[in-house]
Amino acid sequence: MDFLHTPGPTTTQQATTNAVDLSRKILLDLFGPPERRTFAVVFWDGSREQPGDRAPEFTLVLRRPDALRRMLLPPSELTLAETYLRGDIEIEGDPGAATGVADDLSALLTALARLARVTLRLQALPADDRAPVATDGGQFHHAGLRHSLERDRAAVRHHYDLGNDFYALWLDRRMVYSCAYFPTGGETLDEAQEAKLELICRKLRLRPGERLLDIGCGWGGLICYAAERYGVEALGITLSQAQAELARERIAAAGLGGRCRVEICDYRELPPAAVFDKVVSVGMVEHVGRTQMPTYFEAAFRHTRPGGLFLNHGIVLAAPPPRGALSRLSARLWGQGAFIQRYIFPDGELLPAGEMLSYAEEQGFEPRDLESLREHYALTLDHWRRRLEERRTEAVALVGEQLYRAWRLYLAGSAWRFRVGQIGIVQMLFARQTARGRVELPSTRADLYAERPLERSLGA
Repeated sequence: MDFLHTPGPTTTQQATTNAVDLSRKILLDLFGPPERRTFAVVFWDGSREQPGDRAPEFTLVLRRPDALRRMLLPPSELTLAETYLRGDIEIEGDPGAATGVADDLSALLTALARLARVTLRLQALPADDRAPVATDGGQFHHAGLRHSLERDRAAVRHHYDLGNDFYALWLDRRMVYSCAYFPTGGETLDEAQEAKLELICRKLRLRPGERLLDIGCGWGGLICYAAERYGVEALGITLSQAQAELARERIAAAGLGGRCRVEICDYRELPPAAVFDKVVSVGMVEHVGRTQMPTYFEAAFRHTRPGGLFLNHGIVLAAPPPRGALSRLSARLWGQGAFIQRYIFPDGELLPAGEMLSYAEEQGFEPRDLESLREHYALTLDHWRRRLEERRTEAVALVGEQLYRAWRLYLAGSAWRFRVGQIGIVQMLFARQTARGRVELPSTRADLYAERPLERSLGA
């Protein structure tokens, strides 16, 4: 009766079925039933789980039977991120939404019984004997003492010397690499970045002939704008050779060589006698570090003339630190921020706005204005991430697949963290008083929002 015998599944088919079933159980343990989730899951055999009848915020694609094992053993932000960098998983849709789900996983470390159950199931998944694809591309290799001059140079160049062509793919036409300003929310990226430059110049109350110092000037967008629109004489300093070269080319092309210059210089290396009417720092304070913060504000104070102004624009911590010993231990084990430290911003350090403010006051500055642009940075990062995704082929050709993935994940994850209030960004305006307490500021803020003269309007 052999003709009645129906062949059973092959060993390979059975192994795949078992691994899919086990992966489904792990996902159930971690995130609950599919209909309660905000995301879809596609398994390597083509089967999928949908979040009920609603459209998923993103789709997690598990490309191999051991994908969850690679993602979560050991459970940490870095392990999870590197699984994506290697291509073991794919994130279809907005990776920012996946950041929130990833953060939820950190709570697993405080639920010991569930952690033990999930770990046993992860260990039961197939273990691929092949060596994992390396994730060395783009890592920062530490050298020297943290926040020493040499190590800061290496850290900044690691981030900014990826190549001007890479940044030009997704930044605005001026290549302004900091939070844009969206007065209505409907501006293009070019318009929003110009609006930000205008806002900074207005807050500094720039006037023709004044001397402006830009600490961390990037590709020179702000100093060129200030020289063109406000007639100042501007010095920009950066630690990136690539940035300095392009900034100088753009200054020359704009005919601003007599009013703008860019030097490769650390803020700690400026000549003590160099004094400016106005000083600005945009998106640089994140590199300074807590130990150097007094030195940073002392340098800014020293280089601002009495009666002058200093504007500091930077990212700050917005969410309170974890409370309770178990929560603090969980956060430490999960290692939030380890991915950005290794691949994107080595040695970067964020402080609460209040702590930063206190360092400035200790050096002698008087705070005159503080404005949060948190929602504006979420919008900026959305623009950058979409523009990078649109130029994926070119980006991969320039920096490779892993670095493209790292930057896509970084931009999307940062947008999510700004949106939910984990991090923020503030513009702080400080004054250096004269000996008699005088500060060159109007009595109200009305001038910041007055209708712009024609020659200063967007697109002019």
